[in-house]
Amino acid sequence: MTKKNWIYIGFFTVLILGFYFALTRLIPGFTKTGSPPVSYLRPFSFLNQDGQRVGNKEVEGKVFVAEYFFTTCKGICPKMNNNMRKVYDAMKDEKDFLILSHTCDPETDSVAVMKKYADSMKVDTRRWWFLTGRKDSLYTTARVSYTIDDPKNNLKSLEDDFMHTQFWALVDRNGDVKKIYDGLKDREVKELIYDAKKLLKNPENEAGR
Repeated sequence: MTKKNWIYIGFFTVLILGFYFALTRLIPGFTKTGSPPVSYLRPFSFLNQDGQRVGNKEVEGKVFVAEYFFTTCKGICPKMNNNMRKVYDAMKDEKDFLILSHTCDPETDSVAVMKKYADSMKVDTRRWWFLTGRKDSLYTTARVSYTIDDPKNNLKSLEDDFMHTQFWALVDRNGDVKKIYDGLKDREVKELIYDAKKLLKNPENEAGR
């Protein structure tokens, strides 16, 4: 290979690397996977099963999965939380991983009810939180932050509004929603576990924007 060919190879290598560097700086959320965030976490404040108020500060620097369910559900919720237990079993020793299970029915699911439900699950509630709060705040967080329910479902009357979704959101250390998963599909549950472990190990996902 001639010296001239080597110069061309070197020139185009530098050009490609420079182009990639520009993308990482100019396009918000661009990563090595080329996948921008689905959304990002807005300010929130709810009560966990122990009556402690938790919000953005408590999840800062953590990787977590968010879901919505309600304790009296006889439909998809039992299967969904059986699948979430698989996530818990796979991730419970990861100190920087959390599960946030929000209620869809805060009028029924008080702190005391969520505590009873959490106890029945026999899980470490330092790793898996069961959250309740104001209905409008819970639903806005699901639809705007996590994007696991269509905002168009928001009815004019909050009293008549009811949300029931099987979708989960995976959030990275920066508060970016990386991907949405179907909590009823075993394949997607396994995929979430794999992706969560990758986020925990990836130095690019350290806290801070």
